Amino acid sequence: MENLSTQELINGIKSGDKRLIGKAITLVESKKPEHRTQAEELLKEIMPLTGNSIRIGITGVPGAGKSTFIENFGKLLIEKGKKVAVLAIDPSSSLNKGSILGDKTRMEELAKEENAFIRPSPTSGFLGGVANTTFETMMICEAAGYDSILIETVGVGQSEVLVSDITDIFLFLKIIGGGDELQGIKRGIMEMVDVIFINKVEEDNIIKAKNTKVELLRALHFLPSKEHNWKVPVLLGSALKNKGLEEVYLKVDEFISLKLKNKTFEKVRQYQAEKRFDYWVQQYILQKTKEEKSVENFYELHKKNAAELKSNPSSEAKMFVEKLMNK
Repeated sequence: MENLSTQELINGIKSGDKRLIGKAITLVESKKPEHRTQAEELLKEIMPLTGNSIRIGITGVPGAGKSTFIENFGKLLIEKGKKVAVLAIDPSSSLNKGSILGDKTRMEELAKEENAFIRPSPTSGFLGGVANTTFETMMICEAAGYDSILIETVGVGQSEVLVSDITDIFLFLKIIGGGDELQGIKRGIMEMVDVIFINKVEEDNIIKAKNTKVELLRALHFLPSKEHNWKVPVLLGSALKNKGLEEVYLKVDEFISLKLKNKTFEKVRQYQAEKRFDYWVQQYILQKTKEEKSVENFYELHKKNAAELKSNPSSEAKMFVEKLMNK
């Protein structure tokens, strides 16, 4: 990694230098101790510049057209005077932990826009459909002046709901399939979504799409409301043909306005920051554990006992933590 000072990176972020924004994100993603120290310094300095964006999570099963939706929705936002950052979370290779999809190559038109920044990030095995530093990456993009942050999740299962812990609004992309249209839609995701967009709707499947909309609305009726006075809308359209995207934009704006009116916008963000605090407490405790030799020895012992199933892994973890706290 190029040896750049914290101030050089901060200046680059403030000036909107995409190369230096990318370098800053790489720094935050690094697990090297010296990089973590510099990353913490960087994040502390840019904090006053963060928090001024709308954070939009976008999920859906593979094949739902997330990348096409994000590209054309991003272009629509730019037309409306927004600066757009896309954090495209790729599934990690189990061998080298690197990205294996490369979403940037699937958003060529948006990537050419001056007011767009696209960053593919590997999950590196982190659950929840987001990368472990997505929250911090988002802060860098906000400090660089991007006021619309679009987070494309992996789209691989129920753990996707964790994306709602770092966003202001959660969009679920659906496509029309055979059989039961609700088959495979997890209750956990349905409880978290704020807007549903049925994508790839054409003239030849419009009736089926409308039937799917009715089924979804019926299912949503029995779920608790996530936001007071908000009924999750089910919209129809085609991202490829730019149909229905304006309606999505209006619903996003309406939802954010409602959260501000209900005074839940900042409360939710505070809750999300608390969860990031909890996450990093765990990470730093684990890091300290491995730095101190005496602690590391009994950490490895309990881990070995768990691996060999000499006792319940949960019990081994509890015994280790109890020893750590008594140290």
